[in-house]
Amino acid sequence: MAHTVVKPEKIAATAAVALEQSLIVPALFQREGIDQYKGAENDTINVKVEGVLPFRTYEWRSGEPGSSTPGTRAAIQFDEYAEKTVAVSFGGNIYSAVKLTDEQRDFDLNGWAKLMAKQTEAVGRGLEREAVNHLLDEQYSVTLGGAVSGRDLRGTLIRAREVLNRFMVPQEGRVLLVGTGWETALLSDDKLNLSGNVGEQEAVSALREASIGRRFGFDIVVSLEVPADSAFAMHRSAFIFATGAPTLPQSVTGGTASHNGVALRWLQDYDAQYLTDRSVVNTYKGFRTVKDQLIGINSSTDQAYVSVHEHFVRAIKLDRVATADVLPDPDGPDAKQQELAAITGVQGAADGAGV
Repeated sequence: MAHTVVKPEKIAATAAVALEQSLIVPALFQREGIDQYKGAENDTINVKVEGVLPFRTYEWRSGEPGSSTPGTRAAIQFDEYAEKTVAVSFGGNIYSAVKLTDEQRDFDLNGWAKLMAKQTEAVGRGLEREAVNHLLDEQYSVTLGGAVSGRDLRGTLIRAREVLNRFMVPQEGRVLLVGTGWETALLSDDKLNLSGNVGEQEAVSALREASIGRRFGFDIVVSLEVPADSAFAMHRSAFIFATGAPTLPQSVTGGTASHNGVALRWLQDYDAQYLTDRSVVNTYKGFRTVKDQLIGINSSTDQAYVSVHEHFVRAIKLDRVATADVLPDPDGPDAKQQELAAITGVQGAADGAGV
């Protein structure tokens, strides 16, 4: 039988593809790699976010008799454009390390393929858990109740769409990430008719397998890691997920690879004292939330302005058992909530759209 040499780089590349295809929640986040940022200060990379500019209007026939500034030609107002950066800090190293005896390698596993698959699966579970924790720990400007009196599930999804529209979130790239309780309720709702979508597409990745349909501009995805009664209506740019393959030491065999923005490293060496192979798969990881400055309109001057505060509007939360919505309070003590309510019209009891 011919002896086939498999290069470590090929093993790492295969593992990187498998890892990327095993992700669900991290796959819904905007992805960034860190290779170009290695050596950055304080273990941090900066991801650029585009700035915003207000529009302004100029008085017709300015300076002429009858205008607000007769005899004086008014000067236009200049604004400064600036793009901001979102700092993504790396504070974790997800890994799987396994020892493999000669007997296991020669008689049980017949090579590295099966072991690499299991190690990659373990790293994927770690990244999945980290992404969900970041999702759950965030403070959301809006939480919609799934048990609000007089509003069914269809109405709740429409309300979620309305809120994101008022927040000026782009329509392309919206996702509804749901727990299993939401999944059951949505698939059981005849008005939504989602059950027919299950299994229609061949599953080529965990994310595709978790997709149960598309309604009201949302790709609906279920995650077993998300609490059953929680859901999140979000744009894919709401969160940033970054990975980076650590440097490969010269003293061991291994390789680094990335696929669709997901990177990893594989190391393999031999412990002659115990006649044991050692295999390590790992990656650096980082997560971050993206907040925005918003454009408002001054009702008295009809001029646009840029918000003083940054607001997290690219995602909102849904609670299936909550009987009331939690919305920005326009009359409360929080200036940030006041500003968000004034700019978007999404607010508590005073919200004319009804909840």
